[in-house]
Amino acid sequence: MHMCALLLSLSLLAATPGISRAQDGRLLDTSTVELKEEDLKKLQANIPDLPQILAAVDIQAITYLSDGLKIKGYMLSPRVGSKLPAIIFNRGGNGTLGAVTDTAAAAVLARIASWGYVVVASNYRGSMGSEGKDEFGGRDVNDVLNLLPLLKENPQVDSSRIGMVGRSRGAINTYLALTRTDQITAAVVDAGVTDLSGMLKDRPEMGQVLEDLIPDYAKDKAAAEASRSAILWVDKLNKKTPLLLTQGSADWRVNPARTLTMASKLLENKHPFRLVMFDGGDHSLTEHRKEADRLMREWLDRYVRDKEALPNLEPHGR
Repeated sequence: MHMCALLLSLSLLAATPGISRAQDGRLLDTSTVELKEEDLKKLQANIPDLPQILAAVDIQAITYLSDGLKIKGYMLSPRVGSKLPAIIFNRGGNGTLGAVTDTAAAAVLARIASWGYVVVASNYRGSMGSEGKDEFGGRDVNDVLNLLPLLKENPQVDSSRIGMVGRSRGAINTYLALTRTDQITAAVVDAGVTDLSGMLKDRPEMGQVLEDLIPDYAKDKAAAEASRSAILWVDKLNKKTPLLLTQGSADWRVNPARTLTMASKLLENKHPFRLVMFDGGDHSLTEHRKEADRLMREWLDRYVRDKEALPNLEPHGR
């Protein structure tokens, strides 16, 4: 694919013609999430410290505006603290697969919030009650970016300290966001999709997902895939956003070799990053979840909470 076509594809994501952006990020509605007793028991079977986590965090379902669409999501806030750092969590999957639900918010996002972060997550347009249509890394990226003004309006948040976490397909939205904003002080990408053409070779059945979600995909498949494949435009990522890549070596959904290629591209472009490959880890790092969470927390605390200076990437030392 010609680079000019790729850049055109990326630029099309930067705006939605004919729609006022003045209201983007405006919080329209919030409601407190209260889990059922049976759901709590099921979750606690795998998360023994869940009661302590939930005691420290408030969970709210939210509705906010993005490109004039009403988008559903979640906001989790520590019950103590002010001017806190924040995290934008980008879910994986599409539709109901990988969606953030009440139980997912409690099981995954509440832990991050318990570390002292306000956490927001979008269910992207076209899923879980959100208006519009998911484009699998198209204009749904605006739903991620429009969480930035939402956080800026939150008096509990220090908007100079915002990080991002992208899971699986959420990596597409994360990487695209990093081509369009310098407001993310650090990011974590967990089992991230970085190469759609390669993904189709590994999992041909994903072709139907792309056909269903990406507008006019059949007209120019190469351009559509390239515009969502970060390995082709690593140089466009904001270099002041350090990246932690975590990946299981036994992941059948995302080929670990693709993550190694992404790491190689980051190294080539002198982008600050760290790669941790978990031996025998599956797509969710089930066997390594505790260690993966520890590494995520350390990375976020280092670069988002504490805003530590970036490392020297030039060859040096003895």
